[in-house]
Amino acid sequence: MPIPEFIIATREKIGTDLMWLPSVAAIVLRDAQTESAWAVPEVLLVRRADNGQWTPVTGIAEPGEEPHDAAVREVLEETGLAARPAALLGVGAVGPVTHANGDRASYMSVQLRLEAEDPAAVPVAADDENTEAGWFPISQMPVQDPKWRLAIADAAAQRRHPASFEPRLGLKKR
Repeated sequence: MPIPEFIIATREKIGTDLMWLPSVAAIVLRDAQTESAWAVPEVLLVRRADNGQWTPVTGIAEPGEEPHDAAVREVLEETGLAARPAALLGVGAVGPVTHANGDRASYMSVQLRLEAEDPAAVPVAADDENTEAGWFPISQMPVQDPKWRLAIADAAAQRRHPASFEPRLGLKKR
């Protein structure tokens, strides 16, 4: 579902005015599917139908929904894959964004690392939000947006060295 019903109902009242919305970014990783000692993890990506960009799975949390549950739900809805939450990567404000339809929003983004329940499962573009879905080695991913490249790098770093990982999203060192 591209736009949750609660947002449609709210937009009927406020039009395109700025909304503050809870969102999730699900960075799903799996071990490389090759035997090379140099293999890097693979990341699940989707090609967005609205702008053609490759990104991790993202979405809006429903009222009362926990962020990790929203991330799991979004991955299943958008790719058909079951995933489980593994780590919190960071929380921070994103936006404001003006969408193609004129709606304005700012997001409280919760970035999570997830692991595929079945790493061999093949993802599909399971809804109308995306045109493609697939696994990509992190070293060869088609992601262009620097914020997503950073989030994916953080997920890989957290996975490799969880005890020393420090979130960057939402933290400003003083």
